[in-house]
Amino acid sequence: MAESGVNPTAAALLGLLHDGPMTGGQLMAAAERRLAPYWSMTRSQVYRELPVLAEKGLVRLGKPGPRMSQPYALTAAGKRTFSRWLAENPGKDTIRNPIALRMAFGNLHSASQLKNLYASANEYHTEALAAVREQVKNAKKEGDNYDASALEFAVAYHKAALSWLKTAPVG
Repeated sequence: MAESGVNPTAAALLGLLHDGPMTGGQLMAAAERRLAPYWSMTRSQVYRELPVLAEKGLVRLGKPGPRMSQPYALTAAGKRTFSRWLAENPGKDTIRNPIALRMAFGNLHSASQLKNLYASANEYHTEALAAVREQVKNAKKEGDNYDASALEFAVAYHKAALSWLKTAPVG
C-alpha cells in the first residue's frame, strides 16, 4: 500500500463515489461499466473494501434502502485520500494472461487443444474489441476524453492479443 494508505481497488471505489452515493451493487455495476475493459474488480473485493473505507472515515454509510442495501458516500477525507492516491507513482503493471500461461506449456497440449484454445481466445478478443470500441465512441460522444483515452488502452490490448494469436505455434 502506498502513501495514501489505500490499495488500487479501494482507490477505484473512491473515484467512482465522486459521481455520488452508491450501494455496493451500484459500485460493482459502475466498475463493470466504466473500468472493466482495463481493470478488473470482483464483487468480493468491493464488499471487502467498503467497510474498511468506512472504518477509516473515507466513506460514510447512508440510510438502508430496499433489501437492507446501504449507500456509501464519499467524505472530505475520502476525497483528500483519493487526490493523494492520484499523485502517487502507479508502480509497475501486473500481467496475468491465462492464454499466454497455457501457451508456455504448449508442448504438453495436443494440436487440437491448442487450436481450440486459440479459437476461443480469438473469439473473446474479437468480441471484447468490438464492445470497447463502442464504449470509446460513447465516451467521445459524451465529451469524456479521459475515459475515452483509458478505454483506448483496452482497444490496443485486444488488437495486440489478436495479432499475437495469429503467430501462435500450433504444435
